[in-house]
Amino acid sequence: MEILSPAGSPEALRAAVCAGADAVYLGFGRFNARRGARNFNKDEFASAVSYCHLRGAKVYLTLNTLCSDREMAEAVECAVQASKLGADAVLVQDMGLVRALRQAAPDLPLHASTQLTLHSLDGVKQAADLGIVRAVLARELSRHDIAYICERSPIEIEVFVHGALCMCYSGQCFMSSVIGGRSGNRGMCAQPCRLPYGWGDWADGHPLSLKDMSLAGHLRELRDMGVASAKIEGRMKRPEYVWVVTKVYADALREDREPTAEELSRLEQAFSRQGFTDGYFTQQKGPGMFGVREEAKDTRALFAQARAAYEKGEGPGVPVKFYAMIRAGEPIQVGVKDQEGRVVTAAGRVPEAARRRSTSQAEVEGQLAKTGGTPYRATEVRCLVEDGLAVPLSALNALRRQVLDGLSQKRTAIPQRRHGEYKVGARYDDHRGEPDIYVSLRRAQQMTFELVKQRPALIALPLEEIADHPDEVRATIDRNVPVAVVLPRICFDREMDGLRSRLETCLEAGVTDAYVGNLGMIAVCREFGLHMRGDIGLNVFNSQGVKEYKRLGFQSLTASFEAKLAQIRDIAKAVDLEIVAYGRLPLMITENCAIKDQSGKCVCSNVNLLTDRKGVRFPVERAYGCRNEILNANKVFLADKRADWTKAGLRAIRLLFTTENGVECSQVLEAYRGKGNYVPNDYTRGLYYRDVE
Repeated sequence: MEILSPAGSPEALRAAVCAGADAVYLGFGRFNARRGARNFNKDEFASAVSYCHLRGAKVYLTLNTLCSDREMAEAVECAVQASKLGADAVLVQDMGLVRALRQAAPDLPLHASTQLTLHSLDGVKQAADLGIVRAVLARELSRHDIAYICERSPIEIEVFVHGALCMCYSGQCFMSSVIGGRSGNRGMCAQPCRLPYGWGDWADGHPLSLKDMSLAGHLRELRDMGVASAKIEGRMKRPEYVWVVTKVYADALREDREPTAEELSRLEQAFSRQGFTDGYFTQQKGPGMFGVREEAKDTRALFAQARAAYEKGEGPGVPVKFYAMIRAGEPIQVGVKDQEGRVVTAAGRVPEAARRRSTSQAEVEGQLAKTGGTPYRATEVRCLVEDGLAVPLSALNALRRQVLDGLSQKRTAIPQRRHGEYKVGARYDDHRGEPDIYVSLRRAQQMTFELVKQRPALIALPLEEIADHPDEVRATIDRNVPVAVVLPRICFDREMDGLRSRLETCLEAGVTDAYVGNLGMIAVCREFGLHMRGDIGLNVFNSQGVKEYKRLGFQSLTASFEAKLAQIRDIAKAVDLEIVAYGRLPLMITENCAIKDQSGKCVCSNVNLLTDRKGVRFPVERAYGCRNEILNANKVFLADKRADWTKAGLRAIRLLFTTENGVECSQVLEAYRGKGNYVPNDYTRGLYYRDVE
């Protein structure tokens, strides 16, 4: 199991490698999920790859953000340059970028970022079918979930073991973008979850601020499960922090043990939020997982020690074996071999007969083992030295340097890969005319006679609601109003049997279409013969993504609500495209139940409002599997912007009803058909008219 460390700067990269990291991940250019980090320019990236490869560490490029159509060529070029410079893999979130890189850099290994929200075996298998060779799992999985996936996965599995925990599933958080215009999916999260919130009139707590995670104490268990990579979070952290944390994990794993009490103390001193948590891994969720950053502890001595170590040292060193053969009448032969089987040999002068004292085998071994000042560490020296011969130590030193230089050249050689040209591909005609109106309901009770009577082109309901009210759904379908099932964005493998059972009920009620918000739901849709419609969880942001989802069998898609209408208009409509044109946008979906954490019991049926520092209140609703979904305080309202969304080439607009009662749902639908005078008390235009960083 490799130790994978963050490198937010060249200095942090050196710190990670010197501390024993087997691999580092870093940003190059502006398309990565930590755009606020120092990151690397082209020359620095080339030096980083050479430095790491020489010392046996791999380099993974983070390209894990969403790209617009106008940015795609630049993002692809960034990956191609990194590939040509020898990057070992690239982490990706955007499905359009996955498609483009298969074309422009087919030999460059792809890793699925945690931003893809992979949390089930079917999701991992789907990633494998896309050509991805490693999946970074969601942080919310338990030891049993991880073990289940590792045992059956066709590709490598990477797991976070240390660092900051987001309250929301990665890739599904829109709070920073909707509230502040800074998108986590674009690498600019402002971390609103760390701010105070409350459940009454005052923001008197931190119910969204989780402690940092630490799986120190579970390293051997993860290794034995088959986890390929243990990932440390922290590209925004200083190099000294990277050294301290990497050293603790790397030493423990290399020595086949868990970190000591002293090492755990060093982890907490380097950075913590009132300690650490392993709550998801051990399935001990609840208030104990939460914490905030307190007054910083004095880290001067600890960080000074770290800085001295990585500024002067070379880390654990690359283990090599030396070989030498010294025989009369033949040139001196010296060879070196690394763990990967690379061999370099060199021949020197013919040894002379000894006049006073012959060179001993011990002297030859001792001289070849002197690798100080190099990245190498001699683990074994094998020699054949005939008696009666004299070899100058300077000659042995020269041969040692020669073979090590040759080995360094081999270790830093750039792999030969194919690279092609990125091609935009075919354009498609936009839908012309008025978009259809789809209605997405939270509860079956919102599907009133009056609403159905207005005959929306489609009604969508959550899986559980259809399964609990099949007769009402069947009656609606009998009135020629189709009903689609909204599949959960999050569903663990241990929850799949229940999902399948509910899907059987949906099919019996006449449902034929499903909204899919995660790659893990594709297989079950195919199994049940459902027509797939892409939901907001897929983060559809560009034309290449639309084409890739079409290839996977999607018949329609929902464009990301983080994109402007102008960007959505530019997307090539390879399949029908829709937008969320009304409603409370989902800001977070959380594994921790903030409602239960506050009240100590399950009160999902009540109205639960989370209050921020300004007194703004955000509804918190139950999501599939007793998870939480935090909704925006204000509703998106575009009924008076008909001309704009009509020109965007959309097949449909979707009205997203959550907290509304049945009467409001009917009134809103009328408003979007140009009737009535409904306007919400507080509304927003969303992100359709403003740039998102």
